[in-house]
Amino acid sequence: MPFAPDQHATTLLIRKLESITPLSDEERQALESLPVRVHVLGARQDIVRDGDRPTHCCLVVDGWACRYKLLSQGKRQILSFHIAGDIPDLLSLHVPTMDHSLATVTNATVAFIPHESLQALVACHPRLASLLWRDTLIDAAIFREWMVGMGRRSAFERIGHLFCEMYVKLEAMGLAGDYHCPLPLTQVDLADALGLTPVHVNRVLQEMRGRRLLELRRRTLVIEAWDELSTTAEFDPRYLQLEARAA
Repeated sequence: MPFAPDQHATTLLIRKLESITPLSDEERQALESLPVRVHVLGARQDIVRDGDRPTHCCLVVDGWACRYKLLSQGKRQILSFHIAGDIPDLLSLHVPTMDHSLATVTNATVAFIPHESLQALVACHPRLASLLWRDTLIDAAIFREWMVGMGRRSAFERIGHLFCEMYVKLEAMGLAGDYHCPLPLTQVDLADALGLTPVHVNRVLQEMRGRRLLELRRRTLVIEAWDELSTTAEFDPRYLQLEARAA
């Protein structure tokens, strides 16, 4: 399948970047011209593996993906979750060998963008280079929040914080509203992301339902008491740097 511009894919990338800061017409046109190759993948399928040397970056168009590390005993640590508009392996532009894997969580559509096209884009549009760099810094801020959670937050706070984070990210992309959002994660996924056991995750979710903080209905998260949940989890969205949303 050849690389060619795809309006839907690039529109999502534009929407993601504009959730951080407004773009000029010239910058939007440059992004719209990026050549991509679109693939439809099944759930739990590797997109790029630890040790690979990719020649393209992956834009999530639909569905969910995750970064993960697999230990020799087969234990998995999920490092982050990704939704439409994210480019989870943008770092491969400058770090040639992957030190972790990227996989789909659900059935997903992804668009591969050649490295040389992204390099040409940022060479011609320095402001877009800064914006993509800023996006990787936001990724780093998310990693720091997850590290704080793993080291110092209770299981209740970790799960609550993750739910708040995913809701705010989805809302910024127009994929959530009224405290309803898709949540296609299993209890095993949550356990592997948060350093818990599935049994512990199940127990916390039951407590959250009992306190009427949230409901999980058919892969949809309904946050019924946002203020209480976000306060209990000490969730402060500033690290996501969603200036357009705040405005």
